[in-house]
Amino acid sequence: MKGYLILENGARFEGELLGTAEGLGEVVFNTGMTGYQECFTDPSYEGQILTLTYPLIGNYGANNEFMQNAKPAAAGYVVDQLCFHPSNWECKEPISDFIERYRVPCLYHVDTRAVTRILRTQGVMKGIIVSADRTESEIRELLSQPLHHDQVERVTTAVPYTYGNGKYHVSLLDCGLKKNILVSLAANDCTVHVFPAHTSAEELLAIHPDGIFLSPGPGDPQDLGYVVETVKQLIGKKPIFGICMGIQVLSLAFGAHTFKLPFGHRGANHPVKDLRTGRVYITSQNHGYAVSDDGFPDCLEVTYRSVNDGTIEGFRHKTLPIQAVQYHPEAAPGPTDNFYLFTQFKEAMEAFAND
Repeated sequence: MKGYLILENGARFEGELLGTAEGLGEVVFNTGMTGYQECFTDPSYEGQILTLTYPLIGNYGANNEFMQNAKPAAAGYVVDQLCFHPSNWECKEPISDFIERYRVPCLYHVDTRAVTRILRTQGVMKGIIVSADRTESEIRELLSQPLHHDQVERVTTAVPYTYGNGKYHVSLLDCGLKKNILVSLAANDCTVHVFPAHTSAEELLAIHPDGIFLSPGPGDPQDLGYVVETVKQLIGKKPIFGICMGIQVLSLAFGAHTFKLPFGHRGANHPVKDLRTGRVYITSQNHGYAVSDDGFPDCLEVTYRSVNDGTIEGFRHKTLPIQAVQYHPEAAPGPTDNFYLFTQFKEAMEAFAND
């Protein structure tokens, strides 16, 4: 069936609609060459239509082992060539079967790099995936619908649960958790107690954890005032480590500011410089907001910056065992170059316990 991706600026891209599902969301792009199923199930894409710049999608199929969440979170997918006959020893099914099973809107045979050029020059924007038989009045009505702002509440866990069986107990505030974070923490001798995003500081501390972990998540951090207030109450109580949304809410808790990037950082190939050593790491990223240098608190030290645009990619507290990064070490770019951050968190918990 023919379909369209239609952006709010009027740009229209024709393609083939996989199934009959249609969708509305903020249209963003990701530059990764692999990891499409990890992207499709990343909670940070909640409410967004994900455009993949790499033209060959589905070559190695799909496998539930690659899932980062129990189900897809994105509002839709836009791809170029969709492989219906994959070949890989880990393949369990074609990615098309996976997409249709979850009824995620998907448009393929689209010039995704043309879509990306618009987003890079004009910024991310609202868009819809619709069938070609929609009338112009229906299209206008669909595009007039507002985007929701409760993304975190849509992806956070409904009930607390525990993962792993390690020496160090971690209270994890789930704003949009990826499975690989649990795996990475468990590999560093941690038992992870996962709590919903609206959990209070008292509840997070009630299990007497060795450390606090702030997860990634979707949306604007400034919509998460209740999470910021919780984080404020945790400062100084335990070692804290945050990733992506975690660094943003932590920065807001210290009085810093965040801002929306024109088209975000999304991909598996973003260079980040460690300002202390001069080493550049290739990182995986997925965020549309960043921590601002304007009004950056004196108590924090910037530790990492993006090589591409100079934005803050990490900081640590000058006296407390608190650090956070904007990128995703658990996504295995490198593939193990960034795992040391989880080891540093474990070491911080051990040192804090021995003080």
